[in-house]
Order: sequence, then C-alpha cells, then structure tokens
Amino acid sequence: MKLWLILLIILLSVIAVVLAISYLCFRITFYVNNRQKQHEEFEIPPGKAYLPYKEQMISLMKETAKIPYEQVEIKSFDGLTLRGKYYEIKKGAPVEIMFHGYRGTSERDLCGGVQRCFKLGRNTILVDQRGQGKSEGRVITFGAKEKYDAVSWANYAAERFGKDVKLLLTGISMGASTVLMASELELPETVKTILGDCGYTSAEEIIKKVLKGMHLPPLIFMPFIRLGARLFGGFSLKDANAKEALKNSRLPVLFIHGKEDKFVPFYMSEENYKACGKEKNL
Repeated sequence: MKLWLILLIILLSVIAVVLAISYLCFRITFYVNNRQKQHEEFEIPPGKAYLPYKEQMISLMKETAKIPYEQVEIKSFDGLTLRGKYYEIKKGAPVEIMFHGYRGTSERDLCGGVQRCFKLGRNTILVDQRGQGKSEGRVITFGAKEKYDAVSWANYAAERFGKDVKLLLTGISMGASTVLMASELELPETVKTILGDCGYTSAEEIIKKVLKGMHLPPLIFMPFIRLGARLFGGFSLKDANAKEALKNSRLPVLFIHGKEDKFVPFYMSEENYKACGKEKNL
C-alpha cells in the first residue's frame, strides 16, 4: 500500500475519532432528549444540600400550582416557540420575568418566586428556557442564545404592558447568567433592573469547574466540547460570557449567591460584581 494512502487512512481515522468524541461531549453537555417524565409529581434535584428544604420546596411548588395563570408564548430569533406562564396580581403592576437554570424547570428552580412577587406587588412571567419545559428546542447553549431569548421576552412584555409598566429580569444559575449576558444587549427602556441569583461568569469557566469536579482534565476535554458546540449546536462558547457582558451593562444589578454553593462557586458572583460597570449590589 502506498505511503500516501496509509497517511490518508490515518488522517481520516483521527478526524473520525475527534468528531465522535466531540459529538459525545455535545450530547452530554448541550443536547436535550425528549422530555423525560418526572419520577415524582414535584421532583427535587439530587444531592444532600436540598434535603433540608425538600418539604418546603414541594409546599411552595404546590402553592404555585394552585395560582391561576395565563399560558403565553413568543417566537425566538431563530424560530423556536418559547412558552411561559403569566401570573397577575394587579393590572399595571411591575412585571418580573424569571429564568430557570440548566436542565431545570421554572416551577422548581423558582419555587416561591410567584409568591415573592405577589408580596412585592409585582406580576410575573415564569419562562421555560429553550429546550426545556414546554418550550421548543433541543440544545442548551449556556446563555449564548438564551440571552437573545431574554431580550425577546422583554420586548414581548414591553409591547403587551406598555411604556408605563416597569420590567425586571431575574434568573437563577444558568438563568442568572442568561439575564446578566442580556444586560449589554438592546433591551426595552422599561427594563429597570436585573437580579442574578448564583450566576456563573462564563460557559467556559463553569464547564471547566464541573470537569474538574468529575476528575476530568479540562485541558483535554474542552477542545472537544468547544468543537461539539460549534459543529452540532451551532454556537460558540465564547458568546456565553456574563462577566464580559456586564462591563457594558446599562442597568443596575443585584447579585445574590450562597457562599456554600457547591455547583456554581460563590467567587463567580464576586467576579461578575466587580466587572459590572453600573449601579450594583452583592
């Protein structure tokens, strides 16, 4: 067999292996399978940290389930139907738009959120992020595309409720990073504040942190994850960077984070806080 043919076979084999590993990384990290049925009516995330609050969370979710709401939907910039639930306590009241976390649900991740808004005299929209809940999509992009969804939801609320109704964008975990990334984009003038609860600095950094926790070297796996996102997800991890976005934010931001957070480390909110160029509190 000629040398050039041997080299070609080796090259093609290497490419095939790289693509296979990248696709596997994409499926594990970013892809959403068909909606899986919950094992419990009100499912709580795994882990000992949630156990002390399990009954309280379930109670809050049950309360939320009894509150009347309107099913609402919008079209994303790339043609997906995104859905949410609108809860109203008073016409003309400020509207808080809430975004849940990675592979989460709005009712679970934001349990008690509707009740908090009502106590503050606010209406609220609980958003199902793309690929999750009742929203369309199969790819989670860690904020790279979700930040534009946040703008779309803000535009929907501004158009529906008018120029006299103040809007707030709130998120938890990936939802927090989503709204923090959106802070530099062209949001309606009626958006007055952003609340970010335990958001990460960037997709790159949180994925590296998770890899280290799994005893997998980021130096080896990150190139495959980046390639998988680009080839099979149609996005770049570089576009999901909250810390960089906050340098250009025009809005005041409230950062919230528990120091005992084992998933998104507290220092990430500290870094986001330092990067924020506008009025801020941590």
